[in-house]
Amino acid sequence: MPTHSMENLTESMFYVLMAFQTGSMCGVDVADFVRRHTGGRVILGPATLYTVLAKFQAENYIRELSADGRKRTYCMTQKGMDAYQNELERLRACLHDAEKGAVL
Repeated sequence: MPTHSMENLTESMFYVLMAFQTGSMCGVDVADFVRRHTGGRVILGPATLYTVLAKFQAENYIRELSADGRKRTYCMTQKGMDAYQNELERLRACLHDAEKGAVL
């Protein structure tokens, strides 16, 4: 069980950080990346997307680079990169456990 609210990322959170691995972007760009990258399996509505972005900004996983009206552009911080890598390792371990324990 996680000891911290951001220790294990939700699927949406994971894909948002994955999007920022490619560079800085605004919320619309993030949602587009996630939709394209998952073949439409994961769709981030505005409420989910902007809740995740606000949490990531509060946790210093991302920081705002610029604001043009309502359009805000963000980039990932080192803390965000570390969180992404930690979650990637956790997911790989889960997959490994599933594959070695699977009875087919």
